[in-house]
Amino acid sequence: MTLIKSISGIRGTIGGKPGEGLSPLDVVKFTSAYAAWIAARTTAGKKIKIVVGRDARISGEMVNNLVLGTLQGMGVDVIDIGLSTTPTVEIAVPGENADGGIILTASHNPKQWNALKLLNEKGEFISEKDGADLLEIAEKETYTFADVNSLGKITKNDTYFQKHIDQILALSLVDVPAIKAAKFKVVIDCVNSTGGIVLPQLLEALGVENVVQLYCDPTGEFPHNPEPLPENLRDISKAVKKEKAHLGIVVDPDVDRLALVCEDGEMFGEEYTLVAVAEYVLNKRSPSEKAAGKRGNTVSNLSSTRALRDVTEKHGGAYTASAVGEVNVVKMMKETKAIIGGEGNGGVILPELHYGRDALVGIALFLSHLAKYGKTCSMLRSTYPDYHISKNKIELTPEINVDSILAGVQEKYKKQPINTVDGVKIEFDKEWVHLRKSNTEAIIRIYSESESETTADNLAKKIMADIRELIKMQQITVTNN
Repeated sequence: MTLIKSISGIRGTIGGKPGEGLSPLDVVKFTSAYAAWIAARTTAGKKIKIVVGRDARISGEMVNNLVLGTLQGMGVDVIDIGLSTTPTVEIAVPGENADGGIILTASHNPKQWNALKLLNEKGEFISEKDGADLLEIAEKETYTFADVNSLGKITKNDTYFQKHIDQILALSLVDVPAIKAAKFKVVIDCVNSTGGIVLPQLLEALGVENVVQLYCDPTGEFPHNPEPLPENLRDISKAVKKEKAHLGIVVDPDVDRLALVCEDGEMFGEEYTLVAVAEYVLNKRSPSEKAAGKRGNTVSNLSSTRALRDVTEKHGGAYTASAVGEVNVVKMMKETKAIIGGEGNGGVILPELHYGRDALVGIALFLSHLAKYGKTCSMLRSTYPDYHISKNKIELTPEINVDSILAGVQEKYKKQPINTVDGVKIEFDKEWVHLRKSNTEAIIRIYSESESETTADNLAKKIMADIRELIKMQQITVTNN
């Protein structure tokens, strides 16, 4: 059993003893702490309102019932939007003028997992400091339940899928006539979660009339590993070729990550979802914006492909890398006034709509881009710089001083451009390597990128050899002392 408390919320495996997994007692504990944290931020005496939505995973109904009852018990009024997506809940929070929101989803994790993703009054993920304050409330149990006359009320609202779609259609960047004229045939894989409800609705609204559905029954019985990585997408790859479709579209269980499959069955590449959408957004800036010298700035995290930087600079904008994590990307986007951003896992953030990863708006923007491009998906992919990312890790023993190891690597390559916002990122012209220590495991993650897959792998191996040498020196020093 596993229970992880982090900046992205409270997640764990269902079952087991309290404190060891996401048990019913843990759900009640952290929901109560969240309500108390919201109350502490709200005007005294004001009735608190919180939006709750969930993905379709098997434990969702059970967890949802616990969360709704607990919020009622804390005196909170609840807007229950039912089966939903992470970005839809993010839109619903300000839409309802609510004080916060909870999304019940473990994102791409397998079916035995669930989680409470926690939002502030803007519909954005709470900050690291806010998360720390909330965890302190939970551990000390400094929350008080309401008396019988002050219990909260639950209101059902199933209108937010349509509202989400309507807001996407209202964006000037979304070109429905162009999409309709392209007469796209599309295959979708929604991993038997809530994407299976909303994607067909979105595509119909966009004018895509020929949609082949794979795994669109929201039962929570994931037919394959729900993380949208190439090794998990063999079925849709075959279906795209068999159906002679223009495109394959894949989302994860809570629909905040978007992966694309080209007409030849090859992966567009999760890293390149954001790159393609960003190029479209950057290229579609109005003449008045360009004339006014408004730069089209972009942001992704330190472990994302350099291709976004290349595309941004090509269009006269400035690219900035943030620490890993959606909340960090959003913070940097606000600081740099970025018009598009996200993460290399297929997460697209369009501030014009809201500050959250949103596969639905990503789909609408990509289809607009592909329709206007007028050629195949694989041809569009070939227009972007072709980088390869190698992902590796080194397992450590508890006595190893990880910070000392990272400092040693930084010292060895001090003549290279180095970024220490989140671990150590070292740049070698158009190649880079990023080292991060895990907050939950005794490992160092090593990501490297190059225009050559072999070079990316070799760069990672070189840095891993450096790390092993530094570990050996550290152990010798300890022994001598």
